[in-house]
Amino acid sequence: MVTQEEPKQRPFVDLIVSIIIPSVILMKFSGEGHLGPVMALVVALAFPIGWGLIELIGNKKRNYIALLGIFSVLLTGGIGLLKIDAQWLAVKEAAIPLILGIGVLVANKLGFPIVRKLLFNPKLMNVERIEGALAKNNTKPEFEKKLDRANLLFAGTFLFSAIMNYVLAKAIVTSESGSQAFNEELGKMTLLSYPMIAIPSTIMMLAIFYFIWRTVNRLTGLKLEEVLVTEQSDEQSPK
Repeated sequence: MVTQEEPKQRPFVDLIVSIIIPSVILMKFSGEGHLGPVMALVVALAFPIGWGLIELIGNKKRNYIALLGIFSVLLTGGIGLLKIDAQWLAVKEAAIPLILGIGVLVANKLGFPIVRKLLFNPKLMNVERIEGALAKNNTKPEFEKKLDRANLLFAGTFLFSAIMNYVLAKAIVTSESGSQAFNEELGKMTLLSYPMIAIPSTIMMLAIFYFIWRTVNRLTGLKLEEVLVTEQSDEQSPK
């Protein structure tokens, strides 16, 4: 049976198009001798918006995270173009990850734990084998409690992002919106958000995955190679 290939992830391209290029344009080309504050903001934000749309069209399926990213960029542009008080940029930067974190908690209460979809799923882990071992050892209830805790930790990564986004925006973007200084500060904030927020958040996600793996190992006795889905295990599975 022919399966549809998953769209390839391109984190390096995403970093260049969504972070580096917009930051350089905002910091270096916002002066009146270049693009000017308004045009520089429009051109800079066109890159992440355009890339987000390409990803949406290329994936040929709903991608709510990509849509939210586009919406966030549009809000940033609106604050700059409409010359809204720059303090609302900090509010916006904090509000979006905070809403996502609350959504993770609400979804878990409604019986749709996001961690199960992201980390404990058949594409990443041998779920059928793990659940069989859990049932055999009568440890399924304890595992479910640990998944709830992992979900809570996952929500915590969004809280971390919300706090850091707010602090970074308040500390860096202090000039009047719509000005050259505002653009330059926005570019600096965008550039710093990767090492100060994105990388720590990724490390937190890896720590949550490790927490799940250690829990599986303790409750089932399965080794790492027995838990993770690999090309070899795919080849050995029944067609």
